[in-house]
Amino acid sequence: MTKAIKILTALPLPQRESLMRLAREVHFLEDTRIFESGGHADRFWVIRSGAVSLDQRLNEVQRITVAGLGAGDLLGWSWLFPPYEWDFGALAFSPVRAYEFDATAVLRLCEADTDLGLSLMRCVAEVLAHRLEMSRGQLMEQYALRRGGVL
Repeated sequence: MTKAIKILTALPLPQRESLMRLAREVHFLEDTRIFESGGHADRFWVIRSGAVSLDQRLNEVQRITVAGLGAGDLLGWSWLFPPYEWDFGALAFSPVRAYEFDATAVLRLCEADTDLGLSLMRCVAEVLAHRLEMSRGQLMEQYALRRGGVL
């Protein structure tokens, strides 16, 4: 399994500095719903400290956790893809400090600095690939448990 990419440290220093000029420091208290599946995705975060649970609603009362995120992790990628709606919900599992980025401003910066745009998209693609690999592993574990440990 590949190692999780830490998006800010993966960017070359000049590009990271350009992106960080758009950052705003925010914090979320424990049990704060950061966003809900289906809501408008117009920003993203890089977690500085704390833990965030990504979840999927099963019905009106039940949710399942699909991933846990921590320091250095990217929170939110739906701002990149139409229809710009969150695919999952996000809940602060503990107090969270994060850098928040406005998607419109970041996209404008990426258009003006195509090297930054390409580097950022590569980083996001690596994050997506890593999370897909993790999900596949979890599905295989669940399948094995249901089949009595035999794959």
